Amino acid sequence: QVQLVESGGGLVQAGGSLRLSCAASRRTFSAYAMGWFRQAPGKEREFVAAISSSGRSTDYADYVKSRFTISRDNAKNTVYLQMNSLEPEDTAVYYCAADRRIHTAVVVTSNDYDYWGQGTQVTVSS
Repeated sequence: QVQLVESGGGLVQAGGSLRLSCAASRRTFSAYAMGWFRQAPGKEREFVAAISSSGRSTDYADYVKSRFTISRDNAKNTVYLQMNSLEPEDTAVYYCAADRRIHTAVVVTSNDYDYWGQGTQVTVSS
């Protein structure tokens, strides 16, 4: 079992920045592909960004591309989501997720993830 704990959410004005962190409880973190998803009130959970186990490959949803950056520090068992130029439409609960399968790909489908954090609220005011 892997526990994931997100932090870094909060209230920010449009155009501002936040950096989310997701700390994993196991040292095998470096073997897992990781992803960020978000869910706004009344909406389905949607993909935001993903990173391969090594960190060499990343993928982004079109609506965050060029504004958000996913990265990881395997020595710290942590994955990050740097969010710049935030828009009110980015308001949501953000979740990190881990895929326990051993591979080198990025994973963009929520059903392929095995472990989820509790989420952190991001609110962007206009």
